[in-house]
Amino acid sequence: MKYKFIAFDLDGVLVDTFSSWVWMHKHFNVNNDESLYAYQRGEIDYAEFMRRDIALWLEKKKDMTINDVEEILSSIPLVKGAKEVVAELKEYGVKTAIISCGIEVLANRVAKKFGIDFVVANGLVVDEDGRLTGEGTLSIELADKGKPLRKLLLQNSVKKEESAAIGNSYGDAAMFDVCGFGIAFNPQDDITREKADLIIQGDDLRGILPFIQVE
Repeated sequence: MKYKFIAFDLDGVLVDTFSSWVWMHKHFNVNNDESLYAYQRGEIDYAEFMRRDIALWLEKKKDMTINDVEEILSSIPLVKGAKEVVAELKEYGVKTAIISCGIEVLANRVAKKFGIDFVVANGLVVDEDGRLTGEGTLSIELADKGKPLRKLLLQNSVKKEESAAIGNSYGDAAMFDVCGFGIAFNPQDDITREKADLIIQGDDLRGILPFIQVE
């Protein structure tokens, strides 16, 4: 089967970091474990989870702007071979997407650099001067990444068996459920390994290319 649509997770797949949110936390030397555990226990929703994360940064830099966020995230390295993978897919007319719970400004930067067609990620609300308000824009929840992928496939008239997804954590398993072929790239947990059709270990994303038929 020739694949017509391929979705990528962002963090750990296209960019070399565990999480763009955690990258921000490390920059400001703050810790969000308490909020993470509260979310995992169902005590707060994802919007509140984001709100608490942003509040940690604003405690360190009150007038932080979206440009500050972009500058901090700009130092995240790309995964080796990621740009080349997307370039080869584009050469054969394959539609591509980033589907990530990561920060939208990073996803948009990578999408522009690589020429990726669609981005679904979570945003940061700013005022008229570009300063963070403390609110986030919830576009996707961690365990719900299959929903935007299903919507994109429908919008682009792509059958399930004509699509593939590449991810590395349990949130990506929902994408594997709705696409024809799921690839776990350096999977972080057992759920991702069990749900994936293929597991690729290594530091170069080009390792997936022999298993994706696009011509």
